[in-house]
Amino acid sequence: MHGLIAVQVAFCFLVLFIAGLFVATFHRLAHQTAGFSSERILNLQSVAQRAQPQVFWDQVAERLRAVPGVDRVALAGWPLLTGESWVGFVSVNGAPPDQVRNNFLPVSPGWIATMKIPFLDGRDFRAGDAYPGAAIVNEAFVKHYFREENPIGKTFASRGGLRFEIVGVVRDARYRYMREPIFPTVYVPFQSVDAKGALEAKGRGTFIVRTSGADPLALAQTLRREVSLAGPGFRVSDIHSQAELVRAQTVRERLLAMLAFFFATVALLLAGVGLYGVLDYSVLERRREIGIRRAVGAQAGDIGRRVTVDVLSMVAVGAAAGVALGLASVRYIESLLYQVKATDLGMLAFPSLAIVVAALVAALPAVIRTVRIDPVTMLRAE
Repeated sequence: MHGLIAVQVAFCFLVLFIAGLFVATFHRLAHQTAGFSSERILNLQSVAQRAQPQVFWDQVAERLRAVPGVDRVALAGWPLLTGESWVGFVSVNGAPPDQVRNNFLPVSPGWIATMKIPFLDGRDFRAGDAYPGAAIVNEAFVKHYFREENPIGKTFASRGGLRFEIVGVVRDARYRYMREPIFPTVYVPFQSVDAKGALEAKGRGTFIVRTSGADPLALAQTLRREVSLAGPGFRVSDIHSQAELVRAQTVRERLLAMLAFFFATVALLLAGVGLYGVLDYSVLERRREIGIRRAVGAQAGDIGRRVTVDVLSMVAVGAAAGVALGLASVRYIESLLYQVKATDLGMLAFPSLAIVVAALVAALPAVIRTVRIDPVTMLRAE
C-alpha cells in the first residue's frame, strides 16, 4: 500500500512538473514584447484582377482614410506575424554576402507610425522613395552590420546588385513568429521601379488600418465594401485584426497549458484522496496500539508522528522519483517549450510545494482522529 502511494506521488509530481512547464511557456510567450502596437489594427489583404499602378493603390488608401472611425491607413506587402516572409542576404562595404538571414518587408510611408514602431534615428519613407533605393532597418541589422557606427546614409547591397541607402532606424519588432529570434530586418518602399526606372504595377498588397474604435472588426464589412468600390478589380481576400494574429501565435501553447492545468489538478486531487485513505485506514488498523500508547502516557504529537511518518516517507520517495522522471521526460517536450528550463528552481519548487501541501491536508484528518481516540473506551472495547 505504501509502495502504491510512492508511485502515485511520483506520477502526480510528473504531471505537475510538466503542467508548470507548459503554463510558464504560455505565460512567457503571451507576454512577449512584439515591438509594435496591435490594438485597433485591421489588416485588409487585397488583390486586384490584374496588376495595378501604385497610384490606384494610393487612391484606395485615400478612400479608406475618409471612412468614419479610421485614424490611419498604410500599405504593406503582408501583415506581421502571418508567417509570410521575404528573406534575403546583404553585403556591406563591398564584402561578399554573409549567411545571416535578413527579413525584408515592403511598406508605404506612414506604416511605421501606423504600427507604432518607435524611430531611433533618421526619417520615414517619402512619397518619392521607391524600391530599390531607400531602406529603413531595425536595431538587429545595425548591431550586426554596423555595430557602433551611425548607419544613416550608409549603403548596402542585396543579391542581384540592388543597392539601398539607410534613411532610418527603428526598434526591433517581431516579423513572422513570436517564437523566432529577431533577425536583421529591412523595410523597403512599397512602390517599386523596374530596370528602366518606371513604376511597377502590383497585383496584391495589404491595407493596414488603425481605427479609432476599440473593436476594429466592427468596420470590417464597411472597409471591405469600400475597397471593392474604390478601384478597378480590387477586392479584399482576407481580413484579420492584428490582435487576432498575435493571439494565434499562442493557440497551441494556450491549449496545452489549459489541458496540463486540468490534468495536474485531477492528479493532485487523486493523490490527496489516496493519501487520506491510506492514513485513515492506518489509524483504523492501529487504534488498539494507539489506545495503549495513550494510556501509558504517550504525547499526542508523538502518536501523530508515528501514524504519518511511514506514509510521508513514501511521499518523499515518490517526489524524488518524480523529479527524476520529470527531468528525463523534458527531452520529449523540449520543442514545445519557450524560454523555460526544467532545472529552474521555480519549475521544481511548484510541484514539490503542491504535493507537500496536499500531503499535509490529507494527513490532518488522520492526525485529528488519532488525537481524539479515548484510551479508556478503546481498552474496554478490547
